[in-house]
Amino acid sequence: MDLSAIALQGLDQAQTALETAAAKIASVGTLSPDTPSVDSVDLSAEMVALLSAKNAFSVNIATLKVADEVQESLIDLIA
Repeated sequence: MDLSAIALQGLDQAQTALETAAAKIASVGTLSPDTPSVDSVDLSAEMVALLSAKNAFSVNIATLKVADEVQESLIDLIA
C-alpha cells in the first residue's frame, strides 16, 4: 500500500470535482438557443461540491505529509 499514490489519486479526484463544479457555476446565466431561460444549476449543490473538494484537498495533503514522515522514519531505521 503506497500512501503517496493513494493521496495523489485523491488529489486528482478532488481536482476533477472542483473543475466540474466550477464549470457548472460558470455556466449560470449563459443562454443558448437549446437551453431554457431559467437557471438549470443548483448553486447550493455546487457550493457543497466545492467545499467537499476543498476538504478532499486538505485531507490528501495531510496524507502526503504523513507518508513523507513514515518514509523518513523508515530511512532513519535503516541508516
